[in-house]
Amino acid sequence: MPTVKLVDADTTDPRVKGVFDDIKATKQIDWVPGFWRALAAHPEHLELCWSRAKAIMKPGKLDMLTKEVIALAVSITNSCRYCINSHTAACQKLGLTPEQHGELLAVVGLYNQFNKLADAFQIEPDILPKV
Repeated sequence: MPTVKLVDADTTDPRVKGVFDDIKATKQIDWVPGFWRALAAHPEHLELCWSRAKAIMKPGKLDMLTKEVIALAVSITNSCRYCINSHTAACQKLGLTPEQHGELLAVVGLYNQFNKLADAFQIEPDILPKV
């Protein structure tokens, strides 16, 4: 059950409506997902989150599938069911195959385990990136 009242997708609030219209146009969908409707309970926060998402989740040095795969991996690691479903669907829309999805899950599981083990061992990093 949501902890805030979801703002109606047909809101007349011009500030929220503008963001909702942009979300639909940018994502090429005809509805407003619940996450954004929840954020709209606080229009300033909705605008901030949408502007950051729009600025970061666009093609750049990383292609969109790579960005969505990263978002999915983080969502899995953070146990966010809403985001896992949303980013899985986005990855599928961008061409992620079932075989690639399985491999992604294996990598996420492996490195979640390795991260916990490395933290538990409390050893100092000895393989460092170049700066």
